[in-house]
Amino acid sequence: MADITLADLKAFIQVARHRGFQRAADASGVSRSSLSHAVKGLEDRLGVRLLHRTTRSVAVTEAGEKLLQRAAPLLQDLDEALDDLSHGEGEIVGTLRINANKGGARWLLDHAIPLFLQRHPRVELDLVSEGRFVDIVAEGFDAGVRLDEAVPGDMVAVRFGGPVRFIAVASPGYVQRAGMPRKPRDLLHHQCIRQRLPSGKRYRWEFGKGKQEVQVDVPGALSLDDNDLMVAAAIAGMGVAFVPEPFARDALADGRLVVLLGEWSPETPALCLYYASYRQVPAPLRAFIDVVREVDVVD
Repeated sequence: MADITLADLKAFIQVARHRGFQRAADASGVSRSSLSHAVKGLEDRLGVRLLHRTTRSVAVTEAGEKLLQRAAPLLQDLDEALDDLSHGEGEIVGTLRINANKGGARWLLDHAIPLFLQRHPRVELDLVSEGRFVDIVAEGFDAGVRLDEAVPGDMVAVRFGGPVRFIAVASPGYVQRAGMPRKPRDLLHHQCIRQRLPSGKRYRWEFGKGKQEVQVDVPGALSLDDNDLMVAAAIAGMGVAFVPEPFARDALADGRLVVLLGEWSPETPALCLYYASYRQVPAPLRAFIDVVREVDVVD
């Protein structure tokens, strides 16, 4: 269609993804007015409304959502193809956006990111850590990091970090007051620090021993959505927490926490760095995958 430019499409995609003109302007480094002008011109030329605007928010219309889903991957593929041609086999440049859960983000920061940034100083790495599971393609991420079991089936997954054990922990003072549970269902008589999942539901604690598997909907007055906060609450004697072992390692080492039901503590599958199987892999992501694989072997 005549007079529709790549700049107009990119402006719309930025605003649609950020659900606001000011947030999109801050992220892209252009003025709010220029984004507004570009999107308005695009709507006029297409003859359809792409965004619902109010004084407080921006929402994507049905037509806008269709355009976003079709245009965003195409423009990203174009940018990647041009970048590959421009830089060939030389220094890698560009932006790499990764959405990770907190445990995955911590592993990457501890093991992979320092080496990656040292080797590729012209790559801008944007690591977003959050609990909710997102559509990495729709929200403009190059890759995501989640536990193996949570990765969508149509994604390419690169496993790293090895299996992680989930453990029940409590402070010595709490155990002295409430006693040591001997089997998972004993937790029904304890004060537990429950975990609220991104969906809003509370997590049912999962235990395993040999061929036995037990899920317990534990009681407790306190619910949290962050592993570090659950560890802190357990250290403070508020009850029993159920967390990935790395989050409690320091407190276990210095005696602020003890492990409960250790023989029932299951291991979860490895973390995965994943990306869309139908997309060309941009050079920064290829380089990042290489570093993750390299440091994973070393560790």
